[in-house]
Amino acid sequence: MMRQCYWTLEGKTPKPAGNLVEWARWFDDPSSNRTVGNWQGKRGSSVSTVFLGLDHNFGGDGPPLLFETMVFGGLFDDEQKRYATYEEAEKGHLLMVELARQAEEDEG
Repeated sequence: MMRQCYWTLEGKTPKPAGNLVEWARWFDDPSSNRTVGNWQGKRGSSVSTVFLGLDHNFGGDGPPLLFETMVFGGLFDDEQKRYATYEEAEKGHLLMVELARQAEEDEG
């Protein structure tokens, strides 16, 4: 059985897209808010958490991984975590922001 690859987001709930065209239209729509969190540090680092819209669980075991947190700059540059739910993504974002913020304070 093939895994669902394409997803949209209704509020905080991921929903399977019917097909690639449906997903692409949703993804391209400016009203489709895919941002979970965005933080800008005082020393140039940033943390971004977004809904990917594509399942990044390439191993196939477990739930689809649809959200991603990335760090840009600073001590944790290129650190990345992926999540299955919006709630996990929110918590992961806050944790990564705290790590990046603390690293900036320790540098300064």
